Amino acid sequence: MTDSLTDRDYRDTLFLPATEFPMRGGLPKREPDWIKRWDDLKLYERLRADAKERGAKPWILHDGPPYANGHIHLGTAMNKIVKDIIVRSHQMAGFDAAYLPGWDCHGLPIEWKVEEEFRSKGKTKDDVPPGDFRAACRAYAEKWVEIQGKEFRNLGIEGEWDNPYLTMKFESEASIVGEFLRMAMTGSLVRGAKPIMWSPVERTALAEAEVEYHDRKVPVIWVKFPVEGSDACVVIWTTTPWTIPANQAVSYNPEISYGLYEVETVMSEEELGFAPYAKPGEKLILGDALAQSVMDGAKVSSFKRLEDVDPAALGKLSHPLHAMDPFFAHDIPLLAGEHVTDDAGTGFVHTAPAHGEDDFNVW
Repeated sequence: MTDSLTDRDYRDTLFLPATEFPMRGGLPKREPDWIKRWDDLKLYERLRADAKERGAKPWILHDGPPYANGHIHLGTAMNKIVKDIIVRSHQMAGFDAAYLPGWDCHGLPIEWKVEEEFRSKGKTKDDVPPGDFRAACRAYAEKWVEIQGKEFRNLGIEGEWDNPYLTMKFESEASIVGEFLRMAMTGSLVRGAKPIMWSPVERTALAEAEVEYHDRKVPVIWVKFPVEGSDACVVIWTTTPWTIPANQAVSYNPEISYGLYEVETVMSEEELGFAPYAKPGEKLILGDALAQSVMDGAKVSSFKRLEDVDPAALGKLSHPLHAMDPFFAHDIPLLAGEHVTDDAGTGFVHTAPAHGEDDFNVW
């Protein structure tokens, strides 16, 4: 009587390939062994020597460096891995593809971390001599260059890790100053002004990449700019009331139609619970498409349009704070600008060149 099919062992009837590979990768243990073997073989150095012997054409990847600040993360890891793949592929294609890694050792991220270390010891930045503070920043950067270098090498990335470029090396700083001087000597530099972000805490300029914007609700105000030699006012609308003292101009768009409007009646204070924002008899210059919304917001019950207005022919305006202090006694010009729209506001834009690049460019 034969055995049932379910009891029979069929393993010896299958012709499966044999392999010495383990069932599990065991990468945490095996990867360091591979990297050590590459180091023992001096793989990177041998690749460089081979390329030179062959007279291979150089292929260089300029490495945008990470900050020497904290452990590597997924972003920096992916950046280096992709670059390593690109460099190796060009090496395999016959190029002399050397890879020189580097680190950005300047900037606020490092300074801020060093300040935190001093604060933990009960010291502020002002308590530390500038020379000592810079030395502490260099030491902090050196520590993280070493740590990140090991972490990148543990990813199997090959390069000149024993000779990286560091922005804090004096040779690097000297070369930058030398290039700057060369541009100055050839007349390639122009002195000018430009508004920049400024940190009152760090007392330094900020790069755009260091500034984060958060959505939030802000107060909106209408502001009247008296027209010199007239009883009319140009009305602007702004979401940045704190920039009014820095106003230097009012912008308009020549493609927008403007009119002079007179307030006839307003809602009563008893009805509103507060004083209305306009008074009967006031004359306001507004973009025609926005006049109704402005009057509604100002609690105006009725108004009439008196005439067309060409902003270019109005002359100068007075600063709305001119009666408070002689500092605001300067004239306010009207400037044409395509950035002004009649989608919202009044058809006029308050311009403070110290608070924005668009305002600065118009001014």
